[in-house]
Amino acid sequence: MNDTKNVKSRGRPRAFDVDEAVGKAQALFHQRGYDAVSLADLTGALAINPPSFYAAFGSKADLYGRALERYAKTEGLDFDRLLAPEKPLNEALADLFDAAAVAYTAHPEATGCLVIEEARGGTDAVACDKAKTLWRRSRQVVRDAIADRAADRADEITDYVMAVLAGLSASARDGLGAARLRAIGRTASLAFMSDNAR
Repeated sequence: MNDTKNVKSRGRPRAFDVDEAVGKAQALFHQRGYDAVSLADLTGALAINPPSFYAAFGSKADLYGRALERYAKTEGLDFDRLLAPEKPLNEALADLFDAAAVAYTAHPEATGCLVIEEARGGTDAVACDKAKTLWRRSRQVVRDAIADRAADRADEITDYVMAVLAGLSASARDGLGAARLRAIGRTASLAFMSDNAR
Protein backbone atom coordinates (compact mmCIF):
# COMPACT_ATOMS: atom_id res chain seq x y z
CA MET A 1 0.00 0.00 0.00
CA ASN A 2 1.41 3.40 -1.01
CA ASP A 3 1.74 6.09 1.63
CA THR A 4 0.43 9.29 0.11
CA LYS A 5 1.66 11.53 2.95
CA ASN A 6 4.34 14.07 2.16
CA VAL A 7 7.65 12.84 3.49
CA LYS A 8 10.42 15.34 4.13
CA SER A 9 13.66 14.66 2.38
CA ARG A 10 16.22 12.96 4.56
CA GLY A 11 19.06 14.43 2.54
CA ARG A 12 21.60 16.69 4.13
CA PRO A 13 20.15 20.19 4.68
CA ARG A 14 21.74 23.13 2.94
CA ALA A 15 24.52 24.55 5.08
CA PHE A 16 23.76 27.85 6.80
CA ASP A 17 25.86 30.55 5.17
CA VAL A 18 27.00 32.80 8.01
CA ASP A 19 28.58 35.43 5.74
CA GLU A 20 25.40 35.70 3.71
CA ALA A 21 23.39 36.03 6.92
CA VAL A 22 25.62 38.82 8.20
CA GLY A 23 25.15 40.60 4.87
CA LYS A 24 21.37 40.39 5.17
CA ALA A 25 21.51 41.66 8.73
CA GLN A 26 23.78 44.51 7.66
CA ALA A 27 21.23 45.58 5.05
CA LEU A 28 18.43 45.54 7.64
CA PHE A 29 20.41 47.53 10.19
CA HIS A 30 21.45 50.07 7.58
CA GLN A 31 17.92 50.52 6.30
CA ARG A 32 16.10 50.76 9.63
CA GLY A 33 18.69 51.45 12.30
CA TYR A 34 19.68 49.10 15.11
CA ASP A 35 16.82 49.96 17.47
CA ALA A 36 14.11 49.41 14.85
CA VAL A 37 15.29 45.90 13.91
CA SER A 38 13.78 43.22 16.15
CA LEU A 39 14.93 39.69 16.77
CA ALA A 40 11.85 38.53 14.85
CA ASP A 41 12.92 40.69 11.90
CA LEU A 42 16.37 39.09 11.94
CA THR A 43 15.26 35.49 12.33
CA GLY A 44 12.69 36.02 9.59
CA ALA A 45 15.21 37.53 7.19
CA LEU A 46 17.78 34.84 7.96
CA ALA A 47 15.22 32.01 7.94
CA ILE A 48 16.37 30.57 11.26
CA ASN A 49 14.71 30.13 14.64
CA PRO A 50 15.79 32.01 17.79
CA PRO A 51 17.84 29.15 19.29
CA SER A 52 19.77 28.80 16.04
CA PHE A 53 20.23 32.56 15.90
CA TYR A 54 21.75 32.68 19.38
CA ALA A 55 23.93 29.66 18.63
CA ALA A 56 25.27 31.29 15.47
CA PHE A 57 25.65 34.90 16.60
CA GLY A 58 25.39 35.10 20.39
CA SER A 59 23.12 38.15 20.50
CA LYS A 60 21.61 40.86 18.35
CA ALA A 61 24.37 43.24 19.45
CA ASP A 62 27.06 40.69 18.55
CA LEU A 63 25.54 40.25 15.10
CA TYR A 64 25.42 44.02 14.76
CA GLY A 65 29.12 44.21 15.53
CA ARG A 66 29.82 41.71 12.78
CA ALA A 67 27.58 43.65 10.41
CA LEU A 68 29.49 46.85 11.18
CA GLU A 69 32.82 45.17 10.49
CA ARG A 70 31.47 43.78 7.22
CA TYR A 71 30.17 47.20 6.23
CA ALA A 72 33.54 48.79 6.95
CA LYS A 73 35.29 46.22 4.74
CA THR A 74 32.82 46.04 1.86
CA GLU A 75 31.12 49.44 1.69
CA GLY A 76 33.11 51.74 3.95
CA LEU A 77 35.48 54.40 2.68
CA ASP A 78 38.95 53.25 1.64
CA PHE A 79 40.84 55.85 3.67
CA ASP A 80 44.27 54.48 2.80
CA ARG A 81 43.67 54.87 -0.93
CA LEU A 82 41.72 58.13 -0.77
CA LEU A 83 44.26 59.77 1.53
CA ALA A 84 47.31 58.30 -0.19
CA PRO A 85 50.46 60.18 0.90
CA GLU A 86 51.43 61.33 -2.60
CA LYS A 87 48.29 63.49 -2.90
CA PRO A 88 48.24 67.15 -1.84
CA LEU A 89 45.96 67.67 1.16
CA ASN A 90 43.18 69.48 -0.68
CA GLU A 91 43.11 66.81 -3.42
CA ALA A 92 43.03 63.98 -0.88
CA LEU A 93 40.16 65.56 1.04
CA ALA A 94 38.27 66.33 -2.17
CA ASP A 95 38.56 62.66 -3.14
CA LEU A 96 37.48 61.55 0.33
CA PHE A 97 34.40 63.78 0.43
CA ASP A 98 33.44 62.80 -3.11
CA ALA A 99 33.71 59.10 -2.30
CA ALA A 100 31.60 59.63 0.82
CA ALA A 101 28.90 61.42 -1.17
CA VAL A 102 28.68 58.49 -3.56
CA ALA A 103 28.86 55.78 -0.88
CA TYR A 104 26.24 57.39 1.35
CA THR A 105 23.71 57.45 -1.49
CA ALA A 106 24.60 54.14 -3.16
CA HIS A 107 21.53 52.38 -1.74
CA PRO A 108 18.38 54.55 -1.86
CA GLU A 109 16.74 52.39 0.79
CA ALA A 110 19.73 52.62 3.15
CA THR A 111 21.35 56.05 2.96
CA GLY A 112 24.07 57.57 5.07
CA CYS A 113 26.90 55.76 6.81
CA LEU A 114 25.91 52.78 8.94
CA VAL A 115 28.75 53.45 11.39
CA ILE A 116 28.22 57.19 11.76
CA GLU A 117 24.47 56.98 12.20
CA GLU A 118 24.64 54.47 15.05
CA ALA A 119 27.63 56.21 16.63
CA ARG A 120 25.41 59.29 17.05
CA GLY A 121 23.63 57.37 19.79
CA GLY A 122 20.82 54.86 19.98
CA THR A 123 18.98 53.34 22.90
CA ASP A 124 21.29 50.32 23.07
CA ALA A 125 24.59 51.34 24.67
CA VAL A 126 26.42 48.18 23.58
CA ALA A 127 25.50 48.62 19.91
CA CYS A 128 26.31 52.33 20.07
CA ASP A 129 29.72 51.59 21.56
CA LYS A 130 30.51 49.11 18.78
CA ALA A 131 29.80 51.82 16.20
CA LYS A 132 31.78 54.43 18.14
CA THR A 133 34.77 52.09 18.27
CA LEU A 134 34.80 51.85 14.48
CA TRP A 135 34.27 55.60 14.13
CA ARG A 136 37.22 56.28 16.42
CA ARG A 137 39.32 53.84 14.42
CA SER A 138 38.44 55.70 11.21
CA ARG A 139 39.27 58.99 12.88
CA GLN A 140 42.73 57.73 13.83
CA VAL A 141 43.43 56.62 10.25
CA VAL A 142 42.38 60.06 8.99
CA ARG A 143 44.46 61.84 11.62
CA ASP A 144 47.56 59.79 10.81
CA ALA A 145 47.22 60.66 7.12
CA ILE A 146 46.78 64.34 7.89
CA ALA A 147 49.65 64.41 10.38
CA ASP A 148 51.98 63.26 7.61
CA ARG A 149 51.13 66.47 5.75
CA ALA A 150 50.33 68.98 8.48
CA ALA A 151 51.49 67.72 11.87
CA ASP A 152 50.89 71.04 13.64
CA ARG A 153 47.26 71.13 12.50
CA ALA A 154 46.41 67.42 12.55
CA ASP A 155 43.75 67.62 15.28
CA GLU A 156 42.11 70.72 13.84
CA ILE A 157 41.89 69.34 10.31
CA THR A 158 40.79 65.91 11.50
CA ASP A 159 37.95 67.49 13.48
CA TYR A 160 36.91 69.32 10.32
CA VAL A 161 37.07 66.20 8.14
CA MET A 162 35.06 64.04 10.55
CA ALA A 163 32.45 66.80 10.93
CA VAL A 164 32.07 67.02 7.14
CA LEU A 165 31.68 63.24 6.84
CA ALA A 166 29.06 63.23 9.60
CA GLY A 167 27.25 66.09 7.88
CA LEU A 168 27.27 64.30 4.54
CA SER A 169 25.84 61.18 6.17
CA ALA A 170 23.09 63.14 7.91
CA SER A 171 22.26 65.01 4.72
CA ALA A 172 22.02 61.73 2.80
CA ARG A 173 19.61 60.47 5.46
CA ASP A 174 17.60 63.64 4.98
CA GLY A 175 17.22 62.88 1.28
CA LEU A 176 19.97 64.84 -0.45
CA GLY A 177 21.17 63.05 -3.55
CA ALA A 178 24.70 62.30 -4.64
CA ALA A 179 25.03 65.40 -6.85
CA ARG A 180 24.20 67.78 -4.02
CA LEU A 181 26.42 65.93 -1.56
CA ARG A 182 29.30 66.00 -4.02
CA ALA A 183 28.84 69.75 -4.36
CA ILE A 184 29.04 70.09 -0.58
CA GLY A 185 32.19 67.99 -0.56
CA ARG A 186 33.83 70.14 -3.24
CA THR A 187 33.04 73.27 -1.29
CA ALA A 188 34.37 71.72 1.92
CA SER A 189 37.66 70.78 0.27
CA LEU A 190 38.22 74.38 -0.91
CA ALA A 191 39.20 75.29 2.65
CA PHE A 192 42.59 73.69 1.92
CA MET A 193 43.24 74.99 -1.59
CA SER A 194 45.94 77.36 -0.34
CA ASP A 195 47.43 74.77 2.02
CA ASN A 196 50.78 73.67 0.70
CA ALA A 197 51.10 70.80 3.17
CA ARG A 198 51.59 67.39 1.59
